[in-house]
Amino acid sequence: METARTEELTGGDWTARELCLLNAEQKAVDVASRFPDSVVLGADTVVSLEGRIFGKPTDLDQARDMLERLCGRIHEVLTGVCLMQKSERKLLRFVESTQVKFRSRQTVDLEQYLLSIDPLDKAGGYAAQEDQGRLIECIEGSLSNVIGLPVERVLTALKEHFS
Repeated sequence: METARTEELTGGDWTARELCLLNAEQKAVDVASRFPDSVVLGADTVVSLEGRIFGKPTDLDQARDMLERLCGRIHEVLTGVCLMQKSERKLLRFVESTQVKFRSRQTVDLEQYLLSIDPLDKAGGYAAQEDQGRLIECIEGSLSNVIGLPVERVLTALKEHFS
């Protein structure tokens, strides 16, 4: 597996949907330039609450702040996906959106949670795959999207557009 050698965009006036799609395409273009005959997938996930974008926290204080803001509320997890095969001039881009509701702050031990995962490598500072009901009250939509890649939709897109 080859990874992109690009720096993710974090600032600017982009919406969450635009930002994750731009990052996904940037990653796919980078890898496709080195492997033009291969089908390449670029993906980027962000968390959005009332128009504010939560990417990967830079430190534990920022992770704690993100989680405190998300507690007791419904937020959106967006994953931008870019599939391309440069030599065939094939390109498909989409954004998958999932609604996630966190438990209230009073019922969550954020310090214990932060010690049990690596929040600096995850959009919004949390890991759905390791949550075990500690933070997440419910998910409406794709669980695999919240984990970081909407697998079902990617497989359908590959079958329909790159077979």
